[in-house]
Amino acid sequence: MNFRQSVFSMAVAVLLPTIACAEVFQLPPAGNDVVGAITVIQARQDDTLVDIARRHGLGYEEIIRANPDVDSWLPGEGTDVVLPTRYILPPGPRRGVILNLAEYRIYYYPEPAGDELGVVMTYPISIGRMDWETPLGRTRIISKVRNPAWYPPASVRAEHAAEGDPLPRIVPPGPENPLGAYAMRLGLPGYLIHSTNRPAGVGMRVSHGCIRMLPEDIGFLFEEVDVNTPVRIINEPLKMGWDGDQLILEVHRALEVAPPVVAVSVESPDAEPANEPPAEDAVLVKDSMTQLTEQFVAATRSRQAELDWATAERLLRHSTGIPTPVGQAIKNAATSAAFD
Repeated sequence: MNFRQSVFSMAVAVLLPTIACAEVFQLPPAGNDVVGAITVIQARQDDTLVDIARRHGLGYEEIIRANPDVDSWLPGEGTDVVLPTRYILPPGPRRGVILNLAEYRIYYYPEPAGDELGVVMTYPISIGRMDWETPLGRTRIISKVRNPAWYPPASVRAEHAAEGDPLPRIVPPGPENPLGAYAMRLGLPGYLIHSTNRPAGVGMRVSHGCIRMLPEDIGFLFEEVDVNTPVRIINEPLKMGWDGDQLILEVHRALEVAPPVVAVSVESPDAEPANEPPAEDAVLVKDSMTQLTEQFVAATRSRQAELDWATAERLLRHSTGIPTPVGQAIKNAATSAAFD
């Protein structure tokens, strides 16, 4: 372990017990899926929700959804603001980088060395807007660049020209460069995880398909993520998992996103993508009750539980993004059941 890794491990060990470092969490014990905690703070006189979000490792969409009755631009001094800094870990293997578009959030699982405790780092992101969607699929980090130049594609230059804001063919590093100071190139041609010169937009659907991060977040993550790290891009508005004996549900607004038509091999990220069209049902958006049922079946495959359908359905209607108990483990039960 090098000096920087040693310092990072000691910092995590100190910070995690108090949740002082909101973006880095010790992985929960086996069979558990929840990290972090919900907290409430009081706004200062000159705060906006965007200011508060950035200070606490959150993005625009998630803090707005968690505080529907708070004025986003003028909360007012002393107003209670909910910080939704509790997360159900995304489904699937806990390795590499996971981007959950519906959640506007990135998760990174560093490979623990020796007997180190496993941790997860999580940060808010911006994703592609509806006419420039971020694709789903699996890929890898294929390169990392400090102070990158930006080569805007012809389609982006045409859009800017139509708006009376023409772009040069090359935008050099500096304050006018939308890539900021750091960029990590994905195996999906043309897509990056990068910094931004417009941090207020982090947590929104505003990019041309790339993943934007707050400058301070990617500045840290850039040093931790190695080239060839696997990346999985998913769209999971519903996440269900265990916290002890409680079954927890987290609901975000569903996004319509492009199907995974570009599948880059995790084993060979430079390979040409297959030209086969996606399966017919790949473009369908599942209704929320179907997703809920699938999540419940998956979560209780090896552990029986009761599900409070009324609470679950209320969460589906409001989609605050706050993990909420919706069920309880059944001990010594042959079959699962649900509350009436």
